Amino acid sequence: MRTIMLMNAKGGCGKTTLATNIATWFADEGATVALADFDPQGSSLDWLDARRDYEGIPVIEGIDGTRGPVKPAKGTDYLIMDAPAGTHGPEINRMLKQVESLIIPVLPSPIDMRACRRFLDELLASGRVSRKQTRIAIVANRARENTLIYKQLEDYLAHQELPFLTHLRESQNYIRAAERGLGIFEMAPSQVWQDIELWDPVLEWLEKK
Repeated sequence: MRTIMLMNAKGGCGKTTLATNIATWFADEGATVALADFDPQGSSLDWLDARRDYEGIPVIEGIDGTRGPVKPAKGTDYLIMDAPAGTHGPEINRMLKQVESLIIPVLPSPIDMRACRRFLDELLASGRVSRKQTRIAIVANRARENTLIYKQLEDYLAHQELPFLTHLRESQNYIRAAERGLGIFEMAPSQVWQDIELWDPVLEWLEKK
C-alpha cells in the first residue's frame, strides 16, 4: 500500500483540496483508495459525504483519523492522509510514521511563506525525513502567475532543498468540484483543462517509488 500525506502547520493552505483531488486521480485510474482525515474539522469526510450522491464514480473509503489508528480495508492500493493544521514538534514524527510521500501546499503570501520556513525547519529535523524514509515535495497553491507575490513565492521555493513540483491556479473549478464531492479530473475536460495540465508534475512525482 502506498501512503501519501498532505501536511502544513499553517491552516487554510489547501491540504484538503490536494488530498481529495489526489484520491480521485488514483481512484479514477482503477486503484482502491482510502482517504483518512486527521483534521477535527473533517473537511475531507464532508467531501466524501457529498460524493455519495453520485452514481458511476469510484468509491473512496473514508476514515476518521481523529478516532484512533487508521486501518484501511484489506487490498487498499493508496492511503491518502489529510493532516491537521498546527502539527509541530514530536507530533510531526508521529504523523509521519509509515508515510512514504509528503506534499506541502504553500500559499503565495508573506505570512504563509514565513510559516512554511519555520515548518520546514521542523520537518527536516524529523527522523524519517533525515533517514530518507519519507520524501517531500512542495506545491504552490491558489497561485496567480502574473502577481508579484507569486514571483516572490516561486523564488523562495526554488531555493529550498526540496523539489518544487508545480503551482495550482486560483480557480473556481476547485470550489465547484469540492461542493459536489468530485475531483477536477471528474469534471468536463473543456472546463478544467487549464487546471489539469498543472497536475502532471505532482502525479508523476507520486507515481515514482
